[in-house]
Amino acid sequence: MPSVVALATYPVKGCAPTALDRTWVGQAGLAHDRSWMVTDTDGTFRSQRRDPRLALIEPSVGDGVLVLAAPGVEPVVVPVDDESPTRPVELFGEPFTAVDQGEVAARWLSDVLGAPSRLVRVPPDHHRRAGGLTPGTSGWADSSAVHLLGTASLADLGAHLPAPLPATRFRANVLLDGLPPYAEDDLRQVRLGAVGLGFTKLAVRCAVTLVDQAAGARAGREPLRTLATYRRGPDGVVFGAKFAVTEPGWLAVGDQLTGADQLTGAPSPSDR
Repeated sequence: MPSVVALATYPVKGCAPTALDRTWVGQAGLAHDRSWMVTDTDGTFRSQRRDPRLALIEPSVGDGVLVLAAPGVEPVVVPVDDESPTRPVELFGEPFTAVDQGEVAARWLSDVLGAPSRLVRVPPDHHRRAGGLTPGTSGWADSSAVHLLGTASLADLGAHLPAPLPATRFRANVLLDGLPPYAEDDLRQVRLGAVGLGFTKLAVRCAVTLVDQAAGARAGREPLRTLATYRRGPDGVVFGAKFAVTEPGWLAVGDQLTGADQLTGAPSPSDR
């Protein structure tokens, strides 16, 4: 039976993950996932596409605080602010509003990234609609609430590469063992433990996969060069799948996937 072997939430979009053994999964995904976002001073989001050093920032969420750590600098403690006035921000050209988290966080991020930056948080009235096959919402994620990747897909990609890459390159929320390679492409309405998930879209891959997450720097042309030879869909190179949360609940490492008994493996997009 396919089961969860790893869970990760990404409190600050573009920054390092927090590994979890068990978490609440709400309509917007795993607890705290992409609840904060780094922007430039004009409100446009920062991404590893242009700011790979984001990968070196390690967030952790405590009781009413967000702690940010990075190599070579003192950590900063940022009180969680949900009440200050909102300001305009932009995510992939779409306008939103966000709660700015103050000058201390802004100075710290500007120093670490070497560019003027702000830290913003999803406001309490955030009602973003994420597109795809199943309606849903998310915080500051690129699209849908939950990003799922199968270990067999990762192993198959590794067999195509000069050297395998770690799962961290793909920044998934859920790593699932026990499916055939690329079978996550064909999941539709399923359950993981107590959580209901509905397929929204395949995960279109971008230049973030070229960033060595431990070094915070680009590291060549893989895996995009290889994936483009056999995993190219109509919207681009795809690897992994995105899901909306149809029923919130608790999720833990070891929980099983149900509702996918007929899966025998998914062909590559180029074969469809």
